[in-house]
Amino acid sequence: MPIRTRRGRSGAYRALWEWPLHSPARLALVVAVLALVVIGLTTVSGWLAPRPAGSGAALGPVPEAPTVTVAPPAATPPPELTPTTLPLSAAPPAALGVAQRWATAWADHPAGTTGAQWSERLRPYTTDEYLPTLADVDPANVPGTRVTGPPRAVEVRPDSVRVQVPTDAVTLQLLLVQTGPGDWRVAGYDRAG
Repeated sequence: MPIRTRRGRSGAYRALWEWPLHSPARLALVVAVLALVVIGLTTVSGWLAPRPAGSGAALGPVPEAPTVTVAPPAATPPPELTPTTLPLSAAPPAALGVAQRWATAWADHPAGTTGAQWSERLRPYTTDEYLPTLADVDPANVPGTRVTGPPRAVEVRPDSVRVQVPTDAVTLQLLLVQTGPGDWRVAGYDRAG
């Protein structure tokens, strides 16, 4: 066990910390002095801190803001609202044609067809964003081998169409989006539920 003495630096620190604890009067005196120091520092820092504009006494006359009058907008009719869903009869024939060709290429995968060959057949009818997803598909896992009926629109919107195309194994549900005037591409597919 180390020997504690009142000599040295640690002895000086210990004496400094122990002095207020010798009596309640010393402790009250130390607390009062610390409170005065904190209050004094707060007051002095408040005098030295810059004041925001508009606080305290005004330094001079404040100029008036100029008056601006705004004319009411010209009476123009509101723009025509495009409905979020259109009637199924409004399905663009170009979109239905792309759906037919895409489904035919999807079902065309003779034995030995690679994923790259299969996705390359789908490229002309598929968005650039969706094509990498199709490149990961193994054509041997594609259940259909031929399209068995015409495409049928199930949801029509101004820039997209959902189309179902029956095959000999499943009914495909394709999402076609308009990528340019009259240019429709498949942006996703699933099995119709």
